[in-house]
Amino acid sequence: MAESMITTTAWVPRGFAAPFPSRYNFDEAEFERIAELAKLQLDDANDDLEEARAGGAGDEDEDENGESTDGGAATEEKEDTTTTPAKENNKTEDIDINDADLKEYDLEHYDDDDDDVHGQRMDMFGNIKSLAYYESNKEDPYITIPDEQDQEEEDREELQILATDNMLLAAKVEDELAHLEVYVYEDEADNLYVHHDIMLPAIPLCLEWLDVPVSKPGVEKDSVANFVAIGTMDPDIEVWDLDTVDCLYPNAILGQGGNLQDQEKKKKKKKSKKANDEYHVDAVLSLAANRKHRNLLASASADKTVKLWDLNTAKCAKSYSYHTDKVCSLAWHAAESTVLLSGSYDRTVVAADMRAPDAKTPRWGVESDVENVKWDPHDSNFFYVSTEKGIIHYFDIRNIPSSPSASKPVWTLQAHDESLSSFDINAHVPGFMATGSTDKTVKLWNIQPSGPAMVVSRNLDIGRIFSANFAPDAEVAFRLAVAGSKGTMHVWDTSTNAAVRQAFAHKIAAGPTDNVEERLVGVADDESSEDDRSEDEDDEEDSGDSMDED
Repeated sequence: MAESMITTTAWVPRGFAAPFPSRYNFDEAEFERIAELAKLQLDDANDDLEEARAGGAGDEDEDENGESTDGGAATEEKEDTTTTPAKENNKTEDIDINDADLKEYDLEHYDDDDDDVHGQRMDMFGNIKSLAYYESNKEDPYITIPDEQDQEEEDREELQILATDNMLLAAKVEDELAHLEVYVYEDEADNLYVHHDIMLPAIPLCLEWLDVPVSKPGVEKDSVANFVAIGTMDPDIEVWDLDTVDCLYPNAILGQGGNLQDQEKKKKKKKSKKANDEYHVDAVLSLAANRKHRNLLASASADKTVKLWDLNTAKCAKSYSYHTDKVCSLAWHAAESTVLLSGSYDRTVVAADMRAPDAKTPRWGVESDVENVKWDPHDSNFFYVSTEKGIIHYFDIRNIPSSPSASKPVWTLQAHDESLSSFDINAHVPGFMATGSTDKTVKLWNIQPSGPAMVVSRNLDIGRIFSANFAPDAEVAFRLAVAGSKGTMHVWDTSTNAAVRQAFAHKIAAGPTDNVEERLVGVADDESSEDDRSEDEDDEEDSGDSMDED
């Protein structure tokens, strides 16, 4: 495995990021909040420490008893030896501070504070008697260092995000350290840079942007915000504020790590690995925010369950067990906002109404493990499913099979020869689809009534593809963010590709035959680039590996 890789990405639509993100303020109130969130972890650590001490207490008592029986003579000798220096010290003469030679140094007033400290002359050294010092740099006319206000203004300008900028989130693993990189993409300037980053506790597997504030003091729960939920190899889901830089701890933790209820009952027992209705007990593989019911977040886990979280309370509202294996992908229906699509390693896809957990759910089957599921943004009666064998299925939700094995898709596409790890449907350009695979290629497709046709296939030199997402805004609809196993992020302006301009000429300002230079904007990762050769050599061995937990 390469030393650096990006496991998943997510766009933030324009207009949601704060124009001037604030820096993290670690005051007393914030300290108390962190202490409450971390209380369970601290209690677990203290319990382990007490157990370790209790286990070693018997041995320590035996050692102490052994020393007390035969160490009496030694202690007496020590007492005799320690009294000798004391006797010698008593023989020393007392210092007379009235001695004539000491009076000139005025030792009696040596520690007294002077009343006038402004512009004092430094007479300690004879050759610099004219040198003066000041309590504050503002009083010294020779100090020209900018004051704190000027520095804060400069920092504020550096963090500024324009209304025409897009935030782009990348979950990155680098040298066994995991963090979230928050990029800013300036389309007009062809510029992509890291704005700030957030340290994560474990390898990140999924991201979901949230437009609702979560556990943010002084902010109304139904106001518009800029947050992100992150699922990792740990069972807890962390929620972070993207408009605050240099945060030390998440705003909320969805799971056992953030549950302060019944704390006394949990102190003496280890965390349960058995699936339950309150929190996940295994890696979180997918997240989906409900855009109509903004306080709802769905999560899928390797513990085979789907959970629905209330972001206003940071608690699990309901748990569902529709699958017999790990659940790896989720998608809410655009029109029927209570219907959730879920895909699993049990090779089935379920469309369930979250209001009726006990109702019989329609189920479709595919030939191999599901990788991703998505609803068609242009016709909500259809949905897409990608699989481990590089195939995309297009299903009609109205055509419910009698059993998963009897499923009949509208069409099936062998898009790649290896795992189809990521794909996206352009929300602003009907029929425009992008697919990414562990075979290192990104392919663009034109979906017509007769079926999909490939427009172009590219190797962007970013290793195995783990994420490919179109930008969410109409102004940048043709921008495709692609990332993978080499740890680099690229934004490809697909409208500058001649084949794309020919296929979607009705949606592009430039003519299909215009000579336009192809645009690919990225931020190079120097460390990961050193490992490119070794990764290429080992690609045949590793290319079949999946990003999700085995």
